[in-house]
Order: sequence, then C-alpha cells, then structure tokens
Amino acid sequence: MQDLTPLNDMAVVIEHLEGKLADISFEMLGKGRELAKVSGGRLLALLLGRGVKGLAAELGAADTVVVTEHEALAHYTPEAHKQALAAILKARPPRVTLVANTAMGMDLAAGLSGSLGWPLCAYVKDARLADGRLTAVSQIYGGKLLAHADMEGPSAILSVLAGSFPADAGKATGTPQVEEVAPPPLDKVRIRFKRLIQPEAGDVDITRQAVLVSVGRGIQSKDNIPLVEELAEALGGALSASRPIVDQGWLPKTRQVGKSGMSVKPKLYVAVGISGAPEHIEGMRGAELIVAINTDPNAPIFNVAHYGVVSDLFDVIPLLTEKIKSS
Repeated sequence: MQDLTPLNDMAVVIEHLEGKLADISFEMLGKGRELAKVSGGRLLALLLGRGVKGLAAELGAADTVVVTEHEALAHYTPEAHKQALAAILKARPPRVTLVANTAMGMDLAAGLSGSLGWPLCAYVKDARLADGRLTAVSQIYGGKLLAHADMEGPSAILSVLAGSFPADAGKATGTPQVEEVAPPPLDKVRIRFKRLIQPEAGDVDITRQAVLVSVGRGIQSKDNIPLVEELAEALGGALSASRPIVDQGWLPKTRQVGKSGMSVKPKLYVAVGISGAPEHIEGMRGAELIVAINTDPNAPIFNVAHYGVVSDLFDVIPLLTEKIKSS
C-alpha cells in the first residue's frame, strides 16, 4: 500500500458479528464524518473479516472502505485483528482512529495503542477537533464524572462508548470506494478462535418487548424481585435486570440488559434501583421513554432518563403498581 500519511483523515474500525454490522459502527461513522469535515480529510472505514466485502455497501457514510480478508480474521481474535489493523494504520496514519469500547474493542484498542505507540483515550462519549487540537471527553467513576483530555501527537485512538452518538448519522446512503488490502502474515498467531457459544433461549426474549421493567442492585435481595415483577406485569411488560442481579444468580442471563447482555429498544423502559453504569446504559439508551427510580439524585441513570423519581423504590413501586392496576 502506498504511504500517503494523510494525517487529517479519520478512521473507524467497523465492528460486526455473524454478518451483521453493530450499531456502534454507525455511531462512530457519524462522528467520524463530523470530525473529517473539520479536519478537511477523508473518512475511512476499516473492515476486517472473511467474506465481508459485501458489507461495504452499508457503509455509505465513509469515503473509502478498506477491506482486509483472511481466514484468521473470520472470527474476532485480538492478536490477528491487531496485527492486520496495525499494518493498515502504519501505512496511512489517520489523525483519529475510532474503536468501539465493547468487549471486542477494548482489548483491540489497547493493543493498537501499544503496538503503534499512539495515545489512547477510553470510555469516550464525545470528541472535538478545533484548531488542530483533539479533545476527548470520557466517563469515569461509572459515569459520575466527565474527564476532558487533550490528545497529543499526530495520531490518536479513541475507544467510544456505544450510545454516545446517533447511529442514523452514520447510515448515510452512498457508494464508497472499496480498497482491498492484503493482510500481513497471520499464520503464526497464538490465539485461535474455536467456536461461538450462543446463550440458550430464555422464557422471554427481552429484545422483543415493548415494555421492560429492569431491576438493579437497589433491590437488595432476591426475595424483593417479585415486587418489581408485579409492576412489570401490571404494565403488560417483562422483567429484566442489570448485570449485578444476573451475577448473583437472581435472574437468568437472558434477562440481562447491557454491554455483556442484551441491547433493547422498548417503547418504555423503567429502571428500578439501577445506578446507570456505562455498560448498562449502552444496552438500553435506545428506549423511546426511560423512567428511572433511584435514591441517589446524582446517579448517572438520570442523565439518560426522560423522567426520574428520587425516592426509595420500596415506597414508590407498590404505589405505582396499585395505581396502574386500578386505572
């Protein structure tokens, strides 16, 4: 590949699974398009895998889709993907490389930063470029604080939280140029993909529910969960949960909302006793209407809620359930 060293370009690492592009990929494309307009550069979509060239047609927001295919890239492994991406980025270092802050992207971004020697900012929810200066805004302490970091150096990597930008901005129609790039030797990678284990189907598919009432650690005990379940039934919806509830074994994995669980977009999402860690918000912020109940007025969940109640859930939930049943 010719070394163009276009330090005003933006690059987005496209995340996909089982032939489907992740929403975070479109979010990053939209933000990358915005930054590219400021820098005067191009927007590159970096698409790795095997038999993935057809996905380039869905990446119309990009100016160029760089496609690298290899058997070792058929499924995600951090080592193979890092080596392939590092080769692409070394040949044409962009000003900013956007990587998803997901289970796949977190170790990939860190590996690229170490391999390329470029600064990395993680848990990014916003990025600004002005007068050549790149500033990243990150969530820290579970989203209770925002940190502003000026990214030094000609190239930087940003690990972006899902839900930070509108996905529609990255779903522009268009016909990007497709450039196929051969990968570096990947025959001796030490990490190999064995198989993808899909979770067993549960009694309720929370991704298809119009109403979800989700319970968090504020419920205190498994014995208190029926209190929230009664509200869910009164609303004609289903019960879901944040990760701590599932980790305790109080509800099955199929009820978990968040980065390591399910992404949901119901018409109504009621968050009960959930503080609102970025991992949870990532999976539910697409809901049409979000109602939060928490005793902490500074809980991050209120940053995404349309309506909030600062009160003890054990006082609110019985009254709310009774009101709904009698209406």
